[in-house]
Amino acid sequence: QVQLVESGGGLVQAGESLRLSCVVSGRSLSTASMAWFRQIPGKEREFVATIRVQSNTAYYADPVKGRFTMSRDDAKNSIYLQMTNLQPDDTALYFCAAGSSLLTLMVTAQVQVWGQGTQVTVSS
Repeated sequence: QVQLVESGGGLVQAGESLRLSCVVSGRSLSTASMAWFRQIPGKEREFVATIRVQSNTAYYADPVKGRFTMSRDDAKNSIYLQMTNLQPDDTALYFCAAGSSLLTLMVTAQVQVWGQGTQVTVSS
């Protein structure tokens, strides 16, 4: 059974940084595309960043480009989201997600497995 466990969320002030981690068990990263999504209460879950397994290329949502960096460590079967210059609009529950290695994982309908989420709160 595939499980995704996120960590690293917290409360920070605007301009500060956080690094989220997601440990994958039950499936090798080499067989999956991985992504980060986020959700604010009452709103749709939205795409943040993804890495395609074939090319190891990362793609980002426009609001986070230049501030967030997604990476993967196949030896640790983990992915990361380095978030810098955080703003109050980044406040959300952040989810790790896994999907088919054939896809660029950018929409919720393509996600096969979700983590439980880690809360990021940015104060102004």
